[in-house]
Amino acid sequence: MSTPSATPGTSSPAAAAPAVGHAPVPDGAPGGRFGSLGPVGLVLAGGLSVQFGAALAVSLMPRAGALGVVTLRLAVAAVVMLLVCRPRLRGHSRADWGTVVVFGIAMAGMNGLFYQAVDRIPLGPAVTLEVLGPLALSVFASRRAVNLVWAALALAGVFLLGGGGFDGLDPAGAAFALAAGAMWAAYIVFSARTGRRFPQADGLALAMAVGALLFLPLGIVESGPKLIDPVTLALGAGVALLSSVLPYTLELLALRRLPAPTFAILMSLEPAIAAAAGFLILDQALSATQSAAIALVIAASMGAVRTQVGRRKTATLPEASQASQASQAS
Repeated sequence: MSTPSATPGTSSPAAAAPAVGHAPVPDGAPGGRFGSLGPVGLVLAGGLSVQFGAALAVSLMPRAGALGVVTLRLAVAAVVMLLVCRPRLRGHSRADWGTVVVFGIAMAGMNGLFYQAVDRIPLGPAVTLEVLGPLALSVFASRRAVNLVWAALALAGVFLLGGGGFDGLDPAGAAFALAAGAMWAAYIVFSARTGRRFPQADGLALAMAVGALLFLPLGIVESGPKLIDPVTLALGAGVALLSSVLPYTLELLALRRLPAPTFAILMSLEPAIAAAAGFLILDQALSATQSAAIALVIAASMGAVRTQVGRRKTATLPEASQASQASQAS
């Protein structure tokens, strides 16, 4: 599964991409040899990595259970992030720690609920329902009438996806996916707050450690000794690398040269990527109606992001004009 990507310090939720299994990505990240792929290629590669990691997680669930898979993913990713970032533990206020703890809770809840969903319904529909959380956050934050159009498109997609009443999907799985979307919206809000309080990706590493500690007892209760089986551990590490570590790195590199609005629109394609991963790896074919539903939700997500971006650009024009007049007057 994924986590949505939000750029730390971004005040607008629309700049947080409606993506699954992503992390906040600081601006000004260093480039590297991956940069030759181009920023768009890096983002798409990250999206592919996330969704194919989620497909691998689904195939791992019979061995370790949904909660066990989440535990392995969070634990391995937390260890890697802590070793790479080496966050400073001293010098933070109580409010800083409160923010990072809530961020970790949102991250754990988002992952846990999403994996409960994909244990019951196909990956593509699960991601489509989950992305409604960030979409709703973007629509409510904008407060523009045109966003009612995007909300209507998304609701039409959900109606088609559920066959008019979720008769074609497991109701519990759909409910878990919608709940994961709500946690995703909370993740976006607190990822931005954490990014403003902690340097680089330190807050992300600490929040991931919080999430791993929260899920460890649940994973032990459900899976017990299965978690230390060598094959299960190896597959769990693969899920962590594909769904967390690799996409975080690729997105971090991409955002050095890619505007956040463009990044957000690219992330709106994740339900389609998830559907492709489900088909190729898990043999989860979609009906024509389900494909149309996913297309509607993607269109709604892209429209909402573009509307929010246009609103911010319009708001900056008077400020720029005033600044120009002031400089001329001086």
